[in-house]
Amino acid sequence: MPLVAKKSEIAPGTTKRVVVDGVEIMLCSCDGAIYAIEDVCTHDGGPLDQGELDECRITCPRHGATFDVRTGEALTLPAVLPVSTYTVRVDGDDVYVEL
Repeated sequence: MPLVAKKSEIAPGTTKRVVVDGVEIMLCSCDGAIYAIEDVCTHDGGPLDQGELDECRITCPRHGATFDVRTGEALTLPAVLPVSTYTVRVDGDDVYVEL
């Protein structure tokens, strides 16, 4: 599992974009945990990292689709497919993501 960030860099309710082995990942801090999803809206392929994180829901800035960052589930149209999620391990302040 590669080290991708420091937990202290991701305040609760915020996100951080990282690239792991060429894959664009968005780290999301909510519910006292860090979650990792692919930084691509399944509706049109646009990035999610400029969207707004509200609790554990990210809203795509382009067309308003929302996703649950804990599960990847598409919650609202126009997206119907989930985003990919990745396993996160936090060790102290170190955040690791497994692709």
